[in-house]
Amino acid sequence: MTKAVLLTGVERTFHDDEIIVSKTDLKGRITYANRVFLDIAGYTEKEVLGQPHSMIRHPAMPRCVFRLLWQTIEAGQEIFAYVINRAKNGDHYWVYAHVTPSFDETGRIIGYHSNRRVPDRTIVDDHIVPLYQALREEEARHASRKDGMFAGEQMILNMLGEAGLAYDEFVATIGQGRRRGYR
Repeated sequence: MTKAVLLTGVERTFHDDEIIVSKTDLKGRITYANRVFLDIAGYTEKEVLGQPHSMIRHPAMPRCVFRLLWQTIEAGQEIFAYVINRAKNGDHYWVYAHVTPSFDETGRIIGYHSNRRVPDRTIVDDHIVPLYQALREEEARHASRKDGMFAGEQMILNMLGEAGLAYDEFVATIGQGRRRGYR
């Protein structure tokens, strides 16, 4: 059973010179969270350690974007993504995330590391919010959540294919998107 999520509609922000940092194990359970993470999310270290990173997942975040993120980092590659998170009290905050796998000395993935910065507000408002809304609408059109996630994933893959871009190129050039054939 899913716990009801209280949403306040209040957006939290953090300073341009601050970086939210967290680390997880291979299952996405938090093993480290810096002070900026704890402050903006409204949790104590004791409350987050060992918990799934999805504890800060905002329902406005398309499931297909997280699927793409996990596929990428599990394959040993880094990814950049715009993410809306939910604080403990139901407030929300946007981040520009850089997620990387962590490796041991033999090259085996042993966990994941994420740095999050303040995103460009124009990109979020003009490009990410409409895109994520469209992806969520596509996900919601399907009877099963899994089918919806796959449909959303196909939607973003089609969009990238039409623009001739890989996901990382899309994220890096999103502010220039109108010239490249995507929103």
